[in-house]
Amino acid sequence: MMHSETPALQFNTIDRFNREKLYIQLTRVFLDEIHSKRWKLNQRIPSEDELCKHYNVSKITVRQAISNLVADGYLMKIQGKGTFVTSVLPVVGLAMKTRFTEEMFGKEVMAEKEIIYKGIKEPGPEIRGYLNTSDEIYQIVCRRLVNKQPAYLDESYIPYFMLPGIETLDIAAMSLYSFLQEHGVKKIFRVIQTIEVQAASEDLSRHLDLIEGVPVLVVHRLLLSSDNMPVGYTRFLGRSDRYKFQSDFERIR
Repeated sequence: MMHSETPALQFNTIDRFNREKLYIQLTRVFLDEIHSKRWKLNQRIPSEDELCKHYNVSKITVRQAISNLVADGYLMKIQGKGTFVTSVLPVVGLAMKTRFTEEMFGKEVMAEKEIIYKGIKEPGPEIRGYLNTSDEIYQIVCRRLVNKQPAYLDESYIPYFMLPGIETLDIAAMSLYSFLQEHGVKKIFRVIQTIEVQAASEDLSRHLDLIEGVPVLVVHRLLLSSDNMPVGYTRFLGRSDRYKFQSDFERIR
């Protein structure tokens, strides 16, 4: 249950002579409010206007700091009600970015996304097991082309209630991860990733222009919220001669 009573603001300050960006400092100040339990779990935090006035910073700075903590699973924005504390757990010390476009293949490479299917569809028992839900599941299947040649399939499965209005979103223009972080009922807090090699099925061979049975790289990702609830599941199935997988780990703030 979310509590609407907002806490009193403390006199934590930011250092304007510090070379570190103001929103990074403010993010750390807000984290201290959460970890010290001055901002309690399920409690609404002060409004943007109150925070701007108290710390003498712009709304952009406040919004960037709040967005950082929303993405990390500490805060949640509820339309018409405010921003609430949803977790007091520390985030992991590394952030992972995975690149499938020009950083990986080179700037001369043209990568495209082609939607093959999107809609509510009954998945196999393996997917139900990953998502641990009996609710309807929205499925998106995209084919990624590199220089007009098929490179891999990108399959996503999202419990329908997790992303209301998903059928109206322009999936081709923005990543699913971004949609979930901005519009999802719960935010992605943790990702469990598994990589394996499988023999190409008849269906996959047709989409990727492969001989059935040849090895393909498969990357599974289970997306979890801060309370360990499955938010979605994605699977990438790629040709080993056209598909590369690169993960970039960097320290969080």
